[in-house]
Amino acid sequence: MERGGRRVGAFEVALALGGLLLVVLALQSAGPALAALRGDGTHGTFTARRLECVQHPGHEQCAWLGAFRPAGGGTLREDVAFYGAERDTFTAGASSPAFDTGRRGHVYGPGGSNEWVVVAAMLLAGLALMAWPLLRPRRRRPAPAVDS
Repeated sequence: MERGGRRVGAFEVALALGGLLLVVLALQSAGPALAALRGDGTHGTFTARRLECVQHPGHEQCAWLGAFRPAGGGTLREDVAFYGAERDTFTAGASSPAFDTGRRGHVYGPGGSNEWVVVAAMLLAGLALMAWPLLRPRRRRPAPAVDS
């Protein structure tokens, strides 16, 4: 494929497609991330049931799973994680105010979340990768030698 007299290679096409994937993922996550930032959603109570941890080389990542009950009544959501909770945040049976943004598998504490920063970074990185093949500087080819 050529643009403006220069060839766009397979690597640049792959970069642009990777960028498109990042943009799509960011846009899918934007609504819940912004709702978590603003504290929008169904408010209620999270009750911790169990702690699940995964060991990674050099660190451990834990999540408290439990049940979310909406304040005004409604359907109890089981096996949801309390976003941002660490090992010592809860004990089994402990409760905390929480809100549900509609994100599958997670509820948020009263402080909300700053995950919008990651979503914004994904969006910007995706847009940059998509634009790279069009905006990259041209390489000048040396002029052919002229024999006299």
